[in-house]
Amino acid sequence: MGTIGDVVAEKGAVVNQIAPTDTVFDAVRTMVEANCGSLLVIEDGEIVGIITERDYLRRIAIEGRTSKDTLVKEIMTTPVLYVEPSCEVEEALALMTDRHIRHLPVVSGGDLLGLISIGDLVWFQTKEQSFQIRYLEEYISGR
Repeated sequence: MGTIGDVVAEKGAVVNQIAPTDTVFDAVRTMVEANCGSLLVIEDGEIVGIITERDYLRRIAIEGRTSKDTLVKEIMTTPVLYVEPSCEVEEALALMTDRHIRHLPVVSGGDLLGLISIGDLVWFQTKEQSFQIRYLEEYISGR
């Protein structure tokens, strides 16, 4: 099939991010404005964590904290798993399924290239399968 590099090439390399010293309220506002479910937590140009909607639900809502008084670094997930652009889509899907995660940074040689979601991978696979089905139908029918 395809690689994660193919997915990033089609999706684009925009990565929403936040600092570990920002408040969780700032993170939630950023996610809402960007219509995304996660932010990479970046400090001095390095990935130090990831904050997701699940982190908010589990560590703010359920624990009775307030988002305006809690810093991102207090609830972010760390360490962050990542994939390289050469990783096969199926391998990334298996990793995400096995670890129950929905977002993975794409890193090569220490450089952040993008951030993929499980939705991005399902979309990519569906598009690839549709192309293969159309090709096989044309081959069988002699078109």
